Amino acid sequence: MGDPNIAQTKPFVMEIDAGTYAWCACGQSDNQPYCDGSHKGSEFKPIIEQVEESKRVAWCGCKHSDNAPFCDGTHKEL
Repeated sequence: MGDPNIAQTKPFVMEIDAGTYAWCACGQSDNQPYCDGSHKGSEFKPIIEQVEESKRVAWCGCKHSDNAPFCDGTHKEL
C-alpha cells in the first residue's frame, strides 16, 4: 500500500456525538477528517468507527497513526 496524503500535521480535535463515522484514510478528502469518497480507484478505504457516546476525540490528521483513526503522536515524527 502506498503512503497516504498528509491532510494536516496535527490531529483534528473535536467534540462528536454518538454515531458511525467514516474516517478518511487516504488524506484526499475535502471533508477532513471524514471520508468523501476521494479514495475511489486507490487501495485506500475509510475506517468505520462506531462511537457509543458523545465525547472529545483526536482524529489522526497525518494519516500515519498506528492507532488509526485516532492520533498517536506520529505526526511529530514526520
